[in-house]
Amino acid sequence: MHLVSFNVFRTLGFPDTTVLKPEHFLRHKPLLQEADWVLFPEYWQINALVHGLKCRVFPSIASYRIGHDKVEMTRAFQTVAPEHTPWTLIEANGPQERDMLWDTMALPFVAKLPKASMGEGVWLIESRADWLKYCDRTDVLYVQEYLPIDRDVRVVVVGDQVVTAYWRTQSEQGFYNNVARGGQIVAGDVPTAATDLALRLARELEVDHAGFDIALVEGYPYVLEFNRLFGNQGLGQGSDLKDAILDYLQRQSRPQDPDGPTEPTPLWPVAV
Repeated sequence: MHLVSFNVFRTLGFPDTTVLKPEHFLRHKPLLQEADWVLFPEYWQINALVHGLKCRVFPSIASYRIGHDKVEMTRAFQTVAPEHTPWTLIEANGPQERDMLWDTMALPFVAKLPKASMGEGVWLIESRADWLKYCDRTDVLYVQEYLPIDRDVRVVVVGDQVVTAYWRTQSEQGFYNNVARGGQIVAGDVPTAATDLALRLARELEVDHAGFDIALVEGYPYVLEFNRLFGNQGLGQGSDLKDAILDYLQRQSRPQDPDGPTEPTPLWPVAV
């Protein structure tokens, strides 16, 4: 299995892998066309690689397209798991829409920019001043009910398996659970409701490399978002992620033999 990677840091230690710079991809068209998999291209490369060079990319096209925009991501969640999606309203940013959303939402509520990560572009709206400040920074209004939580669960999914799952507690400033904003990783048992929901979403949306953020309110899971590229703070020092990716790519590359040997039992639940 020959691989081409556009992200050296996410494919360290991968065997038989050629690393290229994204901006040089047009110089290597034959190599890309002959590769079994093209790993971690930039978003702007996807159409050229998939539709132009007919490359097989990882993460999946769905991982890129759905993960690129919170508006599209939330609408995808609403189609497959509306009962696990926080109440969300999305409108164009016009005077009437601003007033309508302000009159509709109960304080406090959450407002987000469509394209942001690591906790950036997310606000807790507690006053009219907060709301107007947010409205001045976005073209699309995205508001969501506030969930009364002080932690959430990050579930890392590769293919059809959970690689790891862990709690993230709020930062000292409150509200944010993102490690990049001061949230803390806490070891401990993670409810299967969280991992089951992440696996269900990954399967139904065809997302094969993501860190899902799941909130639990009195034990009931809600999906907040997923990140196609996630931090490695909660992954430990082992090679679990690398092994999971290589195993998934290998399984996706070979024909399935119904009479062949079964796969080893994974440590976490598997989407079926």
